[in-house]
Amino acid sequence: MSTEHPTTQTQEFERQPVPKENLKNWKSFLGMYAGEHAAGTEFMIGPLFLTAGVSAFDLIIGLLLGNLMAVLSWRYLTAEIAVKHRLTLYYQLEKICGKNLVTFYNLANGVLFCFLAGAMITVSATAVGIPFDMQMPKLTDTLPNSATWVVIVLVLGALIAIIAARGYNSVSKAANWMSPLIILGFLACGFVSLGQLGVSNFSEFWALWGEGSDPFPGQIKYTFWHVVLWSWFANAAMHIGMSDLTVFRYAKRPQSAWTTAAGMYIGHYVAWIAAALLYAVYLQSPEAQGFLANNEAPPVAPGPLAYNAIGIFGILAVVIAGWTTANPTIYRAGLAFQAIIPKASTFWVTILAGAIATIAGLFPAIAMKLLGFVALYGFILAPVGAVIVFEHFFARRAGITPNYAETSGIKVNMAVLLAWGLSFIIFYYISWSQDIFLSFVTLPAWLSCGLLFLVLSRWFQSRGMIRQ
Repeated sequence: MSTEHPTTQTQEFERQPVPKENLKNWKSFLGMYAGEHAAGTEFMIGPLFLTAGVSAFDLIIGLLLGNLMAVLSWRYLTAEIAVKHRLTLYYQLEKICGKNLVTFYNLANGVLFCFLAGAMITVSATAVGIPFDMQMPKLTDTLPNSATWVVIVLVLGALIAIIAARGYNSVSKAANWMSPLIILGFLACGFVSLGQLGVSNFSEFWALWGEGSDPFPGQIKYTFWHVVLWSWFANAAMHIGMSDLTVFRYAKRPQSAWTTAAGMYIGHYVAWIAAALLYAVYLQSPEAQGFLANNEAPPVAPGPLAYNAIGIFGILAVVIAGWTTANPTIYRAGLAFQAIIPKASTFWVTILAGAIATIAGLFPAIAMKLLGFVALYGFILAPVGAVIVFEHFFARRAGITPNYAETSGIKVNMAVLLAWGLSFIIFYYISWSQDIFLSFVTLPAWLSCGLLFLVLSRWFQSRGMIRQ
């Protein structure tokens, strides 16, 4: 009889294909994606769209199209490759890129995931702080604003990290149990807000945004294409960046990826709009009008916004929504760190990821600048996924050897490093120099990285120029 704690015995198949007996049906993914994407950050993103001055058409039709593109990316890219190889992103990249290069990628990936999970902890903390009369962070806040804030974030982070560290089954079960409650919370917030705004028909609903407005102080103006591309690439690292190979390697069939539509259209459509309605109610308050009169953006604090609509249930919905989103994000970050130190326990590296996320959650700036942070994180990570996609679909036609680092024994595949580095430098410079929002150059950078990888791989491999 084993004396080891069961949480240290999680089997996540980090360096082998998932066995057939461990595969899961579509219901497992439905709950996870509905829970993860009808989430705490949705309470932030919806209001932030309002601060960007979107019009009704931009928001409603733009989100419809952008989320469709995200679902198609998961179904026809991520899941197809995941079901064929059944490997984590990190191990599959190691076979292509080499141990040393993938270590750098895993570090960047894990840290960025931790920051994203930290934003979700921040969101939950705004709800937990209501009974303690906690001062809420403002859009311009960077540092913790009180001891109460610090204590609440630390406690929430610890609880979330422990659940994530128990492995995929715990993450999936938590999402399945909690996602219906979260969805009900968003729907209730939306309908109550419509009543508070005096909206009784679709024309009045459309008129809430109308032709749009000027952005709030410190924010940029969003157009239709800002909304489409941002909503498509909000999860760029997960779909075209292939991070969700780690999730869909458990799927029996690639069709399980259609379940991502539950997350996109319940979470990234209904929930974003419902959260925007909460903020629209707040903007009519004397407090918000006072901020605007002083040329300041009114704060976006999800807890008080939801509490104003549906009371205690609103607090509960925000807390759980942040919880179920941070869980799989910390789980992914833990696997990234585990790939760097493969002899370490998955449980303890996930605890490490949770600790980093909790520290990040102490600083509200990440959550308050979430639109920009998510765009940056997708832009950095997504192009690496193009290496896997282009090798999977085009390696034979391009005349290159798949999994070249594994077959040749090299530690750094220069074709990958140059393709990723050149794509990042060129398109980040274009974005910076021309003041172009990063989501507009994410797809060009992704395509550039994939094409450069094929061309450089053929050149290097044909000349034997890749060395350890």
